[in-house]
Amino acid sequence: MQLVVFDLDYTIWQPEMYQIDGPPKLISVDEFQGKQKRKSRAPPIRSIPFGATTIHQNKIATDRRGIPITVFDGASHALSEINRMKKEDWPLQAAISSRTDEPGWAFQLMKWLVASDGTPLSKCFDENLIEISYMDKSKHFESLNRKTGIPFEQMCFFDNEYWNIQSVSSLGVKCYHTPDGMTKEAW
Repeated sequence: MQLVVFDLDYTIWQPEMYQIDGPPKLISVDEFQGKQKRKSRAPPIRSIPFGATTIHQNKIATDRRGIPITVFDGASHALSEINRMKKEDWPLQAAISSRTDEPGWAFQLMKWLVASDGTPLSKCFDENLIEISYMDKSKHFESLNRKTGIPFEQMCFFDNEYWNIQSVSSLGVKCYHTPDGMTKEAW
């Protein structure tokens, strides 16, 4: 395998962009947990969900209502493994194929959210291999093929929507359906 391609919404992270209220924002962990400004012995109202780590210490990404935006454990693991393999000089690249409703929000989240090795998501993917548009994902893969010269048979793809899997697999790409988000087992 030479190119690993991921969908974003409900494959790398949750919730999907169409499900969040307004653009993402960073809030403090204390604010998220409902801690009072004054010293209180009351326990936090909410715990920090797994996968909410950002590049900013003690901050998480949420929507306007305070719903956290988190990276799936399997996605975090896979991206960290790809980063490790690249450091060991494996000839491997990572790309995105997404039809997200809010590309600007997605780019912002990729700057903030991190994989389990601490790498911001934006640094996990080759910058020129980010395909975000509302066209059929097979078109994204044709573009990735032109940009990289990597044959479809040397690509794999993870996506939560089965119709994307069907479309892309017809090109010869090895596809993995992840209906519950990216899992370690899928990797």
